[in-house]
Amino acid sequence: MIIIPAIDLKDGMCVRLKQGRMESSTVFNENPAEQARTWAAMGASRIHVVDLNGSMLGNPANLRSIEKVVRAVQVPVQLGGGIRSEETVRMYLDLGISTVILGTVAARNPEFVLDLLAKLPDRIAIGIDARSGKVAVEGWTEATELKASELAARFEGANPVAFIYTDIDRDGMMGGPNIQSTRDFADAASTPVILSGGISSLDDVKAALPLEEHGVAGIITGRALYEGKLDLREAILLTEKNHAR
Repeated sequence: MIIIPAIDLKDGMCVRLKQGRMESSTVFNENPAEQARTWAAMGASRIHVVDLNGSMLGNPANLRSIEKVVRAVQVPVQLGGGIRSEETVRMYLDLGISTVILGTVAARNPEFVLDLLAKLPDRIAIGIDARSGKVAVEGWTEATELKASELAARFEGANPVAFIYTDIDRDGMMGGPNIQSTRDFADAASTPVILSGGISSLDDVKAALPLEEHGVAGIITGRALYEGKLDLREAILLTEKNHAR
C-alpha cells in the first residue's frame, strides 16, 4: 500500500474542497508545481492530480498547471477530471501523465472506455465516486442510480490499472475514511483499489492498512497533509513498515 498525495487544481491553484463542493474550496498553494516538488521530496512515489474545473466543464481547464506539475517531478503523476475523449487521453499521455483516470465517461459510456482500455493497456484507471453507495458524475454534481460495485463490474475483465474509489461524503471532511464501504467494494473487485476520501490523521492510515489484504493498493490524501494533521513522511514510513511484516 502506498500513500498518494493529492493536488486538486482550481483556477490554476492547488485547493481542497469539502464533499466536492466548488464553493467550499480553500487555496493551499498558488504554485501546484512547487507543491508537487514538496511531496516528491518528502518521499511520495506517485502524485494524484485532479482538474476540478475540467470536471465541471467536461474538458481540460488547467492544462498549463498540469504540464508544470509533470515537469516538476520525476515520480509518476496520475490525472483525472474532465477527460471525455480519446484525443484528450492521448494528449495527457503525450504530456507525460502516467495514468489517466476516467470517471464520468466510464459511467456514461462504458463501451468507449472498454475500447480505450484495450488500446491503451496499463495507462487507464477508473474513478468511481460514490455517495451513499451510488455513483456520482460530472464533478460529483449529478447522482445516478448505479451502484459503485455495478460500475466496477463492467470493467473487471478489461484490466484497468486501478479503481479509485472515493466516498464523497467523507472527502475533505477530516472525519476518517469509510473503511467498511471500501472493504466491501474491494472484496467485490479483482482489480486493485485506491482509497480516497476522509483520511485525517496517522490513526486513519493505521485503520486503513488492513485493507491491503482486501486488495487496496493505495491511499489518496490531501487536506490532512495541507493542514499539517498528517505528516507525509510518517505515513509513508508506516505503510512501508506494514508491507515489510
